[in-house]
Amino acid sequence: MTKLGFLRLSYEKQDTLLKLLILSMAAILSFSTRLFSVLRFESVIHEFDPYFNYRTTRFLTEEGFYKFHNWFDDRAWYPLGRIIGGTIYPGLMVTSAALYHVLHFFHITIDIRNVCVFLAPLFSSFTTIVTYHFTKELKDAGAGLLAAAMIAIVPGYISRSVAGSYDNEGIAIFCMLLTYYMWIKAVNTGSVYWSSICALAYFYMVSSWGGYVFLINLIPLHVLVLMLTGRFSHRIYVAYCTVYCLGTILSMQISFVGFQPVQSSEHMAAFGVFGLCQIHAFVDYLRSKLNTQQFEVLFKSVISLVGFVILSAGTVLMLTGRGKISPWTGRFYSLLDPSYAKNNIPIIASVSEHQPTTWSSYYFDLQLLVFMFPVGLYYCFNNLSDARIFIIMYGVTSMYFSAVMVRLMLVLAPVMCILSGIGVSQVLTTYMKNLDVSRPDKKSKKQQDATYPIKNEVASGMILVMAFFLITYTFHSTWVTTRGGDGSRIIFDDFREAYYWLRHNTPEDAKVMSWWDYGYQITAMANRTILVDNNTWNNTHISRVGQAMASTEEKAYDIMRELDVSYVLVIFGGLTGYSSDDINKFLWMVRIGGSTDTGKHIKEHDYYTPTGEFRVDREGSPVLLNCLMYKMCYYRFGQVYTEAKRPPGYDRVRNAEIGNKDFELDVLEEAYTTEHWLVRIYKVKDLDNRGLSRT
Repeated sequence: MTKLGFLRLSYEKQDTLLKLLILSMAAILSFSTRLFSVLRFESVIHEFDPYFNYRTTRFLTEEGFYKFHNWFDDRAWYPLGRIIGGTIYPGLMVTSAALYHVLHFFHITIDIRNVCVFLAPLFSSFTTIVTYHFTKELKDAGAGLLAAAMIAIVPGYISRSVAGSYDNEGIAIFCMLLTYYMWIKAVNTGSVYWSSICALAYFYMVSSWGGYVFLINLIPLHVLVLMLTGRFSHRIYVAYCTVYCLGTILSMQISFVGFQPVQSSEHMAAFGVFGLCQIHAFVDYLRSKLNTQQFEVLFKSVISLVGFVILSAGTVLMLTGRGKISPWTGRFYSLLDPSYAKNNIPIIASVSEHQPTTWSSYYFDLQLLVFMFPVGLYYCFNNLSDARIFIIMYGVTSMYFSAVMVRLMLVLAPVMCILSGIGVSQVLTTYMKNLDVSRPDKKSKKQQDATYPIKNEVASGMILVMAFFLITYTFHSTWVTTRGGDGSRIIFDDFREAYYWLRHNTPEDAKVMSWWDYGYQITAMANRTILVDNNTWNNTHISRVGQAMASTEEKAYDIMRELDVSYVLVIFGGLTGYSSDDINKFLWMVRIGGSTDTGKHIKEHDYYTPTGEFRVDREGSPVLLNCLMYKMCYYRFGQVYTEAKRPPGYDRVRNAEIGNKDFELDVLEEAYTTEHWLVRIYKVKDLDNRGLSRT
């Protein structure tokens, strides 16, 4: 027995060991559940933006930071090109490069591609740990463990952090929660140390993702609410002033951010609250020095405060009008007015991530969390503190923004897990007290409370219900993240097939025209020059491509010759049922093409039927049936049978027989079509021998 004495741990040690085991399991689960794409298939980069991030990371590791920072990319935005170092958030690339060099320092040989593939799952594990500590700071360790387990498998976060999804959000969510956690520590302690760590975490966030604007507005809003509710104290003053001053100075070191923290409207709220902090602190100082007979001085101070606020607001508006302070960006306006982008900036509205969120998305991405989120909010409202006021504000604001823009579901998912963890923990803690278990005071409790047996049954039922919800949440999260919309798996490799064909069968200096969605992939995988890509920094250039796609062959040929286009690439899903093809995106090409002066002749209503429908069959608009995009997608499709008992040329996405079947291309020739017709590549014909145009 003495040999087994070391296994006898005290209650505190058992508690610590159990917490460590549960948190470790959550972190391992978070990492492992994101590896199925690699285990089933191979280690590859997914989606569109990650290919640009991978390409820049590879350049950084091979050439060093100096060349990376000054890199001019002549493969993109032909003939304009693009300066890479000053137009990206480098945090993701620097993190991967640093990890790559550290591993090689210890003689662990690993390809930079594998570092990029596994970075997001690695940081998702870190996110579970930060979530635990963050939630523990708000309630207790039990709630923290529940929140960590929930965020490990929540579909709304998994979708952006699977292996191969090498995008900014992969590390940005960790940075965001780390900043929030450090902010709560700084608020609770009033320590310059924790405030400085918070500023460093904020700097990491700024270097990683443009969503840092949400942080630099939420934290000042928290301070403002604390002022209005009479909770402002010296702790808050020290925390905010340190975070704002140090964080602003550090964020300005990022080239892409530059002087925006002191010049753009998105950052002015933080500056205004900083000024209010100084006035509030000054008034508190006066109050401590003055007696009750000197309220007149305080009254004048209040008047001065109001005057300062009005003066500051007037100054900001004046400077904004004169261009000294830049106005809000289009994306920021879209968050405040969901119809703004659609009416004024179609390039922003055309991005699927910027569309409003449907009700079904909340259930599919969050499931149980939708129901437990209000429970956590209720607990925080009933037990208000400085930290809980912050999490309430985070939850409410992120709920609104996620409804406006589906991409921001990613920002909502963590707070949903945190508040749901608090809610589930509170429910379990409340009802477990009434369980009929063997304990010394069991008899006395029954004697004291005649309703105890009923309470015991109710408690058992509630605990079983919560256990059922948690189990279904686990199964739901697994199902949503591994299956298609109808529960099936669909595997096509047409994209890589097309890009490899371009890489090996076209001249190295060939210029490829496609819609901007595919620019990053073409540059990274095909290593060919493209006209537009996912950066979408030049609306005029994208508009020109849209005009070519929406015009007749003759007019499009003039534009393609003007842009020196060699090949044109389109995505077509009519054969396979792939709904995210270029025909379904075509109206955005029309809108963007007609949004500039050179495209004023392109009118959206010309592509609709007289009844206002967008149709590809015989009832479709003649303008649509004869435009370049239609012909490139449906060339030779009129002779193809797609389904049994359907006529040839039946489009499985639009559920219609195409209206223009028998046509030949005049200015293009088919170069390559992939196995499932998903990607079609056309070569632009040269001018006639006499040098005459084809008009």
